[in-house]
Amino acid sequence: MAIDDIHAEERIGSVGEVLKEEDGKRSVLIHFLQMIESEEGYLSKDSLVKLSKRLDLPLPEIYSVASFYKQFNFKPRGKKVVKVCTGTACYVRGSENVLNGLKEEFGIQEGETTRDFLITLETVGCVGCCGLAPVAAVNDAVVGELVSKKIGKLIKSLKE
Repeated sequence: MAIDDIHAEERIGSVGEVLKEEDGKRSVLIHFLQMIESEEGYLSKDSLVKLSKRLDLPLPEIYSVASFYKQFNFKPRGKKVVKVCTGTACYVRGSENVLNGLKEEFGIQEGETTRDFLITLETVGCVGCCGLAPVAAVNDAVVGELVSKKIGKLIKSLKE
């Protein structure tokens, strides 16, 4: 009997069941990570340890998956997440001034959160609103044409 004549289940036997079980755990992993992030605002070590036990997956594997995706955060974030666009159009039109103004005003660097957890400052490669450059997104709401006067208004609105 040629190997092609044997059904796949017969070839892999009980290994197939183990693989299916492990694949099932991995397939729900991202969903659980998203749920934790949504509820807690970030992926805490305690939550990941509990998830590891619940899914019976090694903690390093969970960290590996979570760290692969930029959407997941391992530190608490601010109530308002400000993403300054550093794409070509925004950079040429002054996004560096926007970023520096925010850094100076809130005393944080990109990737950091204020002590009161009000603001998290990030940069992104492109927001997709090049015609409004320079732009920033505040909790995904785009603020465009951030020239000097508008930067002050943005800062004031962030403090409210």
